[in-house]
Amino acid sequence: MKGVAALLLVAAPAGARDTIGVYRTWGAFRDAQPARCFAIAQPVGTAARAGFATVASWPGRGLRSSFHVHLSHAADRAAAVTLSVGERRFALAAGDRDAWATDAASDRAIVSAMRSGRSMSVEGLSVDGRPFADVYLLGGAATAIDAAALACAGAR
Repeated sequence: MKGVAALLLVAAPAGARDTIGVYRTWGAFRDAQPARCFAIAQPVGTAARAGFATVASWPGRGLRSSFHVHLSHAADRAAAVTLSVGERRFALAAGDRDAWATDAASDRAIVSAMRSGRSMSVEGLSVDGRPFADVYLLGGAATAIDAAALACAGAR
């Protein structure tokens, strides 16, 4: 729980934020302006603590259960960034430190895989050419995702 709370200081700008709940290593939160609800977690291991993964709903932007990951390392933009959940692999659209699902169908497939998985990893190459992998435990993820989605249901 302490890790999720510390993560909030880094993950988003200060503002009106409500804690919905903490579910194992995942937390669920709601921002008032603009309305945004999200589930969030940090990767395991001390070296990866600079990263975080979110599944967010932004009613004003028409986004629901949108996957995003802030990488623990600056990524080589010429190299692929891949999310693995069990046997499933997803190519992510990536910038220097962030990666996203490529479209709404990929968001749905990723969240579905997260619901039934035990862990997920995001792999890439850092700007110095070294491979990295951020590993996330998924216990509590489904509950946090659902709690965040419900908190934004009906919001604009």
